Amino acid sequence: MDLSANDSKTLIDVKDISFSYGSVKVLQDVTFPIQRGDFLAIIGPNGSGKTTLIKIILGLLKPSKGKVRILGRPAEEFDDWRKIGYVPQKATHIDPFFPASTKEVVAMEFLAGKKLPRLTKRKEELCLEKALKQVGMEHFKNWRIGNLSGGQQQRVFIARAIVNDPHILFLDEPTTGVDSETQEHFYDMLDTLNKKEGITIVLITHDTGIVNKHVSQVACLNQQLVYHGTHAEFCRAGTFKDMLAGHHLISHRH
Repeated sequence: MDLSANDSKTLIDVKDISFSYGSVKVLQDVTFPIQRGDFLAIIGPNGSGKTTLIKIILGLLKPSKGKVRILGRPAEEFDDWRKIGYVPQKATHIDPFFPASTKEVVAMEFLAGKKLPRLTKRKEELCLEKALKQVGMEHFKNWRIGNLSGGQQQRVFIARAIVNDPHILFLDEPTTGVDSETQEHFYDMLDTLNKKEGITIVLITHDTGIVNKHVSQVACLNQQLVYHGTHAEFCRAGTFKDMLAGHHLISHRH
């Protein structure tokens, strides 16, 4: 993965971000970096602003205050979105009769930025095969997407998110509704993408139980940034309780 165009260790810099939905304050003065090679878990209760923050980083929402820099450029000037992979919430909630195969779903990502659909080039075919192999779905490439299990579908959407060889991959609540054994294999796969493929991983969840052996950094969000630091520090006895001391767990519908 070529990062020569951005030699800084910081891939994304979030600075003093605030945001409100009308009169409902969602984020307040949130500041932290996402560093190259991180496996970062952004955790917090439902309604704490996690998904809103990611949408701001991805340019889908505009903050009322603060700035985001992506690969050294202001977010409003950044246009090389193929370097950013994203798997949103409920990505696998699709019509089981949707007439597309696994490889066709992944190949849809190649259409980004093209004025007209066209046949996949040989290079794109190789990238597609690589992405499916990275997530362990190469043997299911001709299966109809609706015939796959929820866990398998999630892997397909990750393959789609990484097929353009991004620097960083965002996943929003990726294992909702997936059983614990499947979750374990899923996180092992993400760990391989992080350590062997060099993809920085950002995982958004309200479930603190996912802060497992693979995570290197933790950001605890509850409207404000309650904690940002290493997984080891987070896991020390009593740390999580101390972090939330004096912070009311905010819940809203956004």
